[in-house]
Amino acid sequence: MDIASMSTALSQSQVQQQASISVTKMAMGNAERQGEAVQKLMSTNNMAAIERAAQPHLGGNIDMKG
Repeated sequence: MDIASMSTALSQSQVQQQASISVTKMAMGNAERQGEAVQKLMSTNNMAAIERAAQPHLGGNIDMKG
């Protein structure tokens, strides 16, 4: 293999690695933002509303017979 083709192959490899790292960083940033959004949602006082949305049939009736 001559020097020119080795140089081209090395350069292409470096570009692929940089692109891969860039995509990974973007994915990590998205995951971090989603995690922060979930934490914010969970820390609000909307927990009862969230629980009702998840299981709307629970907690609507109270049995008062003794």
